[in-house]
Parts: sequence; C-alpha cells; structure tokens
Amino acid sequence: MMDTNSGPNTIRYVGVAEAADKIRVADRIMVIGCSGGGKSTLSQKIAHRFGFSYISIDRDILWLPGWIQRSKEEQFVRIKALIAGERWIMDGTNTSTFDIRVPRSDIVIWVRMPRYVNVWGILSRWARHRGGTRPEMAPGCPEQVSWEFFRFVWTWEKVFAPRVIAALTAHAGSKPVLMLKSRAEMRDLLDLLGAGA
Repeated sequence: MMDTNSGPNTIRYVGVAEAADKIRVADRIMVIGCSGGGKSTLSQKIAHRFGFSYISIDRDILWLPGWIQRSKEEQFVRIKALIAGERWIMDGTNTSTFDIRVPRSDIVIWVRMPRYVNVWGILSRWARHRGGTRPEMAPGCPEQVSWEFFRFVWTWEKVFAPRVIAALTAHAGSKPVLMLKSRAEMRDLLDLLGAGA
C-alpha cells in the first residue's frame, strides 16, 4: 500500500521491498500492532539477523512481576533511556509515547493482521506457554487469556487502529511505514532480509 501524498499530515507507507532496503541500513526500528499478530516474533528475528538490541515494551517498560503496571512516570523514564540507545528494535504499540519514539525511529513496521489471526495468535501462544512466561514478557507474568484481554484483541482494529493512524499522522513525518497485513507479507519481508521465516 503506497501513499502518494506528500503533505506534512500524511503517512508515507512503503512496500515490502523498499522497507527491506530501509531496514538493512536502519539503526532504530519500531514494530507496532495488536497482540497476537506476530510483532514480537518478527522483531526478534530482525534483531537476531542485524544485531539490534531487542526492546519489548511489555517486558522492559510496562509490567512488573504479578502483572503489576509500572507508574506512568517510571514508564516514561525507562522509554526515554532505552530510545537513547544507538541500535535497537522496539516491539510495542502504546500510542501515548509515539511523540518521542517515532521521531527516533528510522522505520515503523505496523503488523496489522486480520482479527482472526490475532485471536489465533493469543490462543496458540497461551497453549504453548501456559503456566510459564514468554521471553518477551516480564518475569513473573505467566501467560494468560482473560475475557477482558480477548475483548481487547477482538475490538483492537475498531478502537485502537484509529489512534495509531492519528499518532503516526502526527509524528511520523517523512518516516517510512510498512504495513504488514498477512503472514505471507511477513514471510516475504523476512526472506528479503535473510532473517528466515
């Protein structure tokens, strides 16, 4: 999906091939999207391929053991410190910090899978990690699927996608934004990067 508009309040979407070229020379990458879409897996594969520090908002910023959220003030301090690094890939959406994260990024990857893919993603990872904690999650936060979380994922596109678009429009400027809308597109990107599917 290409955006031919070039005004200050438009998002500059790029295709998979152009995004792969940008990623190869990038120092800082943001990966956003709904839970279950595969953004953590994608981020870790790209981090491994290019030697980026992998930052998970869930693990490194948001959660303390026992599913306790850090205060907004502490989250902000931690994000500011992490984005000051030279080479990283950051996995997490939280639009309230787009104003400081997006300008620091070289490219934004939006994993925007269909709702059924996201739902399958959260259910399958719950089955894989039940009773344990995923590597991209904070210690002491065992995998769980609640009705509230299921509803969050089910309504994400309607409730949160407009917020993502507004935040990207406000803060991305001329930054390239790749939108991945299928597993096939994700595999194509990883193949072009030599990062393995």
